[in-house]
Amino acid sequence: MAKSVMVAYVLWAMGGPLGLHHVYLGRDSHALLWMLTLGGFGFGWVREFIRIPAYVGEANQDAEKDRKTRPTRVLPPVSPVRFVGQVFVGIYFGTVALIGLNSLSFFYLIVLPLCVGAGVHLVSCIGQQTSDLRKTLTTCLITSPIFYGSSLSPLPISLAASITAASQRRHRPPPPPGSTQKLGPRIYRLGLAWLAFSAPLGYCIFHNTTATLYYLSDCVAALLEMFWFLPWLRNVFEYILLMPYRLLCVITGGGYYEDAWRRMLEILLKEYTEKEKESLRVLSLEIEASLEDITRSYRELAKTWHPDHNPSKDAEAMFVKINEAYEILLRRHKPQRFK
Repeated sequence: MAKSVMVAYVLWAMGGPLGLHHVYLGRDSHALLWMLTLGGFGFGWVREFIRIPAYVGEANQDAEKDRKTRPTRVLPPVSPVRFVGQVFVGIYFGTVALIGLNSLSFFYLIVLPLCVGAGVHLVSCIGQQTSDLRKTLTTCLITSPIFYGSSLSPLPISLAASITAASQRRHRPPPPPGSTQKLGPRIYRLGLAWLAFSAPLGYCIFHNTTATLYYLSDCVAALLEMFWFLPWLRNVFEYILLMPYRLLCVITGGGYYEDAWRRMLEILLKEYTEKEKESLRVLSLEIEASLEDITRSYRELAKTWHPDHNPSKDAEAMFVKINEAYEILLRRHKPQRFK
């Protein structure tokens, strides 16, 4: 059944950031990318206003004759837009992994590069093109040890993977004649992919909000420090990155030029997590305890329960518990690295 340009535009307008028009046109890789990035962070969705007729033409196989006569060894043309998308989506996937999966073993050596490579390959498979997944992931695994432990490691890993994916680009082989996929199984697979991507991130955000925000703060600060030699460019990036928090500041009643990042932290970190409440109980503190109160209580309890001074058989376990509680509360009161 031929696809309609009008229907595609309606779906683009109603659910474009969620990829509804791509689901309609059978572009499942593109639809998944839009679901995970909300329409390419909004920019890709707007750009597609002029691209939809071409997408509909591909779905209706208007270019089938050209694809059949084109030699398979001829590479698709290089697309700067696709390359930039690969780099940014790779960084995005890596950042999500850093937030939600960094507690896993061998994270920086295996988990992070595989996540970055998956993001790069997803962009590589959009439309009539594809790439070599194995070589892309191999490049990520080779690059990751060089930047082991760095908050900015997704950037060089994604850049190396994008170069590899671009060099290995090729035309997607045409589907067998008469082969069609039903909508139900396609939606099911897209839902599973979306759930696999969002579940670790959602768990981390809702159950470890403090650590997540501190990590984001460190990443933004490290990114801004890269442009120390160009203060004007650093200010531009800072203005763009902090725009959501400035808007939040305006909504919550503050002035536009106030310290929006600090205001956002005050709003989001107003409530203690369950782990932090337990840490307060271990140190015998109230919720309104200051950093000085926490340090004072920690020193007193550590002196009391130190195994060298306390012969009790529970002293060592209690001493470890006190230290863990202190570290948790100390992270909460950690000063921000930028304003």
